[in-house]
Amino acid sequence: MSGCARCAWAEGDPVMVAYHDTEWGVPLRDSRALWALLVLESFQAGLSWRTILHRREGFRAAFAGFDPEAVAAYDAARVEALVQDAGIIRSRAKIEATIGNARAYLQMMAAGEDFAAFAWGFVGGVPRLGDGTHVAASSAESEALSKALKRRGFRFVGAVTVHAWMQAAGLFNDHALGCPRRAALAPPGAA
Repeated sequence: MSGCARCAWAEGDPVMVAYHDTEWGVPLRDSRALWALLVLESFQAGLSWRTILHRREGFRAAFAGFDPEAVAAYDAARVEALVQDAGIIRSRAKIEATIGNARAYLQMMAAGEDFAAFAWGFVGGVPRLGDGTHVAASSAESEALSKALKRRGFRFVGAVTVHAWMQAAGLFNDHALGCPRRAALAPPGAA
């Protein structure tokens, strides 16, 4: 995408550029991949996405390749080890929330509630297309999804975090008007 009008937030950092050009906003419909992305977005709360993205491999190693079954089994000793892990954000609250979120995810799946279908249900199964000029911090959909996640026992899933997750996972296409990824990822029939 050299010479394009890529979303401004991605410019200046090769890792961010690659993420923007290949991942951000691509519709994810795999439950486990959505859960893994929610882990990262939950750690982002109060921080920059760049910080999280540059530590993604550390998070992958710390959280067993984002395997919710393995993470759900983490005990107090594992939490203590993760609090010392310089490869991730060493927030005890976020680490404990991730373990709880893995348990909540598994409870949903055990009850027959597919995580991907659940999340996509908040946008009617079709990505929402933003106006391309203003990227909102939250939306009515992220407010509703945040509340639904919290009712299921998830933590660090406020409306702003959930909206960022929805954007990253392609539930919202918030690429800028001039960005080639906007058209490439637009839902059929979108203007």
